[in-house]
Amino acid sequence: MRSFEDTYRHKGLRKKLVDSIRNKEITDENVLQAILNIPRHFFLDTALDHIAYEDRAFPISEGQTISQPYTVAYQTQLLEIKPYEKVLEIGTGSAYQATILAELGANVYTIERQKKLFELNKTFYFRKKYPNIKFFYGDGFEGLPTYAPFDKIVITAAAPYIPPKLIEQLKTGGYLVLPLDEGGLQRMLRLTKNADGSIMEESFQNFSFVPMLKGKQ
Repeated sequence: MRSFEDTYRHKGLRKKLVDSIRNKEITDENVLQAILNIPRHFFLDTALDHIAYEDRAFPISEGQTISQPYTVAYQTQLLEIKPYEKVLEIGTGSAYQATILAELGANVYTIERQKKLFELNKTFYFRKKYPNIKFFYGDGFEGLPTYAPFDKIVITAAAPYIPPKLIEQLKTGGYLVLPLDEGGLQRMLRLTKNADGSIMEESFQNFSFVPMLKGKQ
């Protein structure tokens, strides 16, 4: 069960959360404002309401998690979102990351492989505020070729390798941000697609994500 009341207490806790993320060197004020604007507790069970604004991941259904807000901010900052950009998200989960991207003005295409999570997000009332999010049930490794190319792509699970079909679906000059699985931790990468189809790779901090899996469930 979820609560959709956003009280002064919630807003105050969100402000503290944003301040703590800013102190961890998230410098994009648009990203910080998006996190301030979006009630994270809407995406969690009411039992977690009192800790919804702690800077950590929480379990959601189907063995998945809602990512730590700092992680969401970090990936979003690397994407350098501009209004009206077409963004593909691999791994909808709770839809919190998709909503942050939509709040920044992106047109978001998000894929979820877990049927129950996909169905849950279809009935999530808060999504009505964001008609610029389109939800899909499918295999993230395949992407969405029908809607390609994308300005930006983000993978929100630990990828065992860089999915070649996602590189194909990325615009020239576009970014793919993903945590690449190298064991217990994942290295955050930002890949830029060059005009000749080659990739420029930038490497950032280590994180811990649930694994990116093939197929649908």
